[in-house]
Amino acid sequence: MFTIWSCISALALLRHVDIVITICAKDFSSHLIKRKHSKTKQTMFRLFSHTAPTIRNSITPRFTYTLTKRTMASNTGTGKASNEQVNRSHLFDVSHVTAVVTGGGTGIGLMITQALVSNGAKVYITSRRDEVISETAKLYSEEKGDGQQGKIIPIQADVSDKEDVKRLADEIALKEPNGIQLLVNNAGIARDDSTKYSNAGEPDFSSAEALREHFWKSPPEAWADTFKTNTTAIYYTSFAFLPLLAKGTTKTAGYSSSIVNITSVSGFNKGNSRGQFAYATSKAAATHLTRMLAHTFSQTKVRVNAIAPGLFPSEVRCDS
Repeated sequence: MFTIWSCISALALLRHVDIVITICAKDFSSHLIKRKHSKTKQTMFRLFSHTAPTIRNSITPRFTYTLTKRTMASNTGTGKASNEQVNRSHLFDVSHVTAVVTGGGTGIGLMITQALVSNGAKVYITSRRDEVISETAKLYSEEKGDGQQGKIIPIQADVSDKEDVKRLADEIALKEPNGIQLLVNNAGIARDDSTKYSNAGEPDFSSAEALREHFWKSPPEAWADTFKTNTTAIYYTSFAFLPLLAKGTTKTAGYSSSIVNITSVSGFNKGNSRGQFAYATSKAAATHLTRMLAHTFSQTKVRVNAIAPGLFPSEVRCDS
């Protein structure tokens, strides 16, 4: 809970910083950090970015440093923030955000939903199981005394179904004519039941025959279902909500809408994720899809980033 909250909070934090220094940034409002004289590209890891005019300064032959200054009402020209501006109620305030979190009723999705709604956001959560998200909304959307609490709105949807994703986007478009600011593609499944070690045990890694026998049990349907939810759903959901995200960018001056894809460290490890080839491969694909979407959406001012968690208590992992 606290690790995901720290990620979301830290990403939101930059919207209140007086001077932001972005190393190797060609364009502060762009999706990618590009290093001069290098082919290396890294995805910017921010939830909200400031898009005010920038001052470019060449500090070293290899890098371009970008300074972005905000004019502080109480400290104009000083380059310093007031105590009030760095108070936790300001640092973590996302009351200007309307978000959609797929799979927002359980696990990491619920952690993200709680973090957002507790700091003022309106959050639409989706799941194939209507009873789960309805219960989540009832438990975590109660009003707090200080007025900071946001709102959770459950909508049943299956993000692995292309037509249902369109129906979901159209329904939210009617409710949010001014757009949204955040889409979290969190929904995920694991279907390696026949090969994961917690179910089928570990094979003899010194025996080619034993390895073939163990991993040949993986059915094609498991791969298809896993990719349909963990990878393909990100593609369709991102494109379905793109017009709403682009529209939402204009709501708060200086900030751009964002898509955050929840992938997994399993997509980076050379191991087989304890016998879960389909799951790990689908998460690696989701990470690369994030790069492709970020590049494709760059001119719409909608940013795309990924968070790759490690082992977390969730329905997917507790069964592993």
